[in-house]
Amino acid sequence: MIKLYGHELSGNSYKVRLLLELLGVPYEWVRVDLMQGEHKSSPFLALNPFGQVPVLDDGDNTLSDAQAILLYLAARQGDGQWFPIGPLEQARVVRWLSTAAGEVRQGPESARLHHLFGVKAIPIERAQEKAAFILDQLERHLSDRDWLELDRPTIADIAVFPYVALSGGGGIDLAPYPYVRAWIGRIQALPGYVPMTGLEAAAETQP
Repeated sequence: MIKLYGHELSGNSYKVRLLLELLGVPYEWVRVDLMQGEHKSSPFLALNPFGQVPVLDDGDNTLSDAQAILLYLAARQGDGQWFPIGPLEQARVVRWLSTAAGEVRQGPESARLHHLFGVKAIPIERAQEKAAFILDQLERHLSDRDWLELDRPTIADIAVFPYVALSGGGGIDLAPYPYVRAWIGRIQALPGYVPMTGLEAAAETQP
């Protein structure tokens, strides 16, 4: 059985758990105590020398990095539902994986780390500027479509979703972004959806 190493407050751990649930793939959740520094321990560093969650153990294959794991799981399924088969469609989806690791990380994710976890090394004004930029981009992009790419949810949506939906934890108000909030609601309505700590409040704000 697949093992997923992560932490319940990690949006990157959550996005992998969410995809596993949506795919209906059985897995074992292995909690890594980030607050006690377990991710920097020798046993965990043997799994991921970068000392980060999530880590996926799929028998002979051990993978780290949330976006890479999403791609692996979706491609492993093989039917093109969550990761398309055509090269142009693949490129469009991968673009959003890069956005999740770039603008979303620099904006909403960093603001949440600053406010919720007290990471004062993060320049909060810069994180707020980055958050406003990516939320404005998402709002425009979602104004005439239900999903980030194609006519169905893909790993593009799963990659971007958690930290955008958790923006409130970084002091960022989603009220000015009705299309983003509607998109959040569509993801939360997917069959197999499981919530994450901190997302319950976001669900209550959907139009």
